Amino acid sequence: MAANVNSLVTGGGTTKAKIQKFGGFLAGMVIPNIGAFIAWGLITAFVIPTGWTPNDYLAKLVGPMISYLLPLLIGYTGGKLVHDVRGGVVGAIATAGVIVGASIPMFLGAMIMGPFGGWVIKKFDQLIEGKVPTGFEMLINNYSVGILGALLAILGYVVIEPVVQSFAMVLGSLAVAVTNAKLLPLIAVFIEPGKVLFLNNAINHGILSPLGIQQVKETGKSIFFLLETDPGPGLGILVAYWLYGKGLIKQSAPGAIIIQFFGGIHEIYFPYVLMKPFLLLAVIGGGIAADLTFVLTKAGLVATPSPGSILAEMAMTPKGGFLPVMLGIAVGAAVSFLIASVILKRDKTEASGDELVAARQMVSQLKAESKGKKSTQMPNLIIFACEAGMGSSAMGESILKKKIKEAGLNIEVRHAAVNQIPTEADVVFTQEGLADRAAQVAPKAEIVSIKNFLDKTAYEAYVNSLIK
Repeated sequence: MAANVNSLVTGGGTTKAKIQKFGGFLAGMVIPNIGAFIAWGLITAFVIPTGWTPNDYLAKLVGPMISYLLPLLIGYTGGKLVHDVRGGVVGAIATAGVIVGASIPMFLGAMIMGPFGGWVIKKFDQLIEGKVPTGFEMLINNYSVGILGALLAILGYVVIEPVVQSFAMVLGSLAVAVTNAKLLPLIAVFIEPGKVLFLNNAINHGILSPLGIQQVKETGKSIFFLLETDPGPGLGILVAYWLYGKGLIKQSAPGAIIIQFFGGIHEIYFPYVLMKPFLLLAVIGGGIAADLTFVLTKAGLVATPSPGSILAEMAMTPKGGFLPVMLGIAVGAAVSFLIASVILKRDKTEASGDELVAARQMVSQLKAESKGKKSTQMPNLIIFACEAGMGSSAMGESILKKKIKEAGLNIEVRHAAVNQIPTEADVVFTQEGLADRAAQVAPKAEIVSIKNFLDKTAYEAYVNSLIK
């Protein structure tokens, strides 16, 4: 059965890559604007009537920020993802159409109109390419944005906004009904495996955050901000590996615990689960237990904690809400740990030294490439790509950059979201689960997949291959 689960996780690359690409695009509209969401969440936590320091005057900031600022930022970012700054401007104008008159925050509308606006202006630019008379470029560029943006804003206001608002209200009512019926904990059956398949950002920022923001507007807090970001289940897995794992994996667990629980980079524990797919039962069990505790204690946060660190969870906790939130996280970690401990203690396989195996596989791959499969020229740009282009990719970049500097090589190393890999990239390092998607985004680049982005031996093997 483990082999079948492994096949499910690593196989079906094209379908999984397409799902990841779509989910990543949704998350890509939200993640660059997380700082704005945190700013709104902090203001909300302090100044609303039930906040830490209620202030009626400052509370006037809360409504305009959630109704106008945040949707417009998402719309601009969505349009920019499709067609750079011009797409962003048209996306923001189009988003304004769905905001006006809406009685709920129009995040879903922004996710529709932003990219649609970017696509429309992109098609227009392609249509007139090479046909604009000299001297009329600025006139055409400005008025095309103005005219198309105005038309899309009207379309959004008259047609899209009523449809999206009705759908969002139905979806919100359904979510509340599921919560009230105490069935919400079962959502962990879908969330936890989805996270391990690198759909965590899409689930959190594309689905749960809009629901949570609507609930905060009505009740001052939301449980939806806790469902994906809870670091408890991942913590339980890593502690079990620390106590009952073997070899190098056991040794790597303490460092991973610090990065996952305090740094909030959940991707660190995904390879630990993928190595032994039965551990999906542990994170699912931990997720269900945590979510049930959140429901029973009426836990909630005022905004999405990003990254999903225990420190960020505490920062987004409303006044009087620390005990329910901390209790849910602790219960999730304990249940996940207990299930994972049973699985690991029953596992009789000897330590295989996965890091060493990965390094050897990389060396073999590089040797094969040196025989003609790919060019062995020294790369100019190496990109470390992860789902969101934030925590894990930045850490991988830092390690690889250090190894390259120690080797005396002059190679630029950067990090990026997997759906935004620069076209000029020569080599792309990414997690195994994102390799197919990286190959789609950067077909001309060499894709180097790794199991654990903290595995220094893999980077050493690659750098050694360059200097030999």
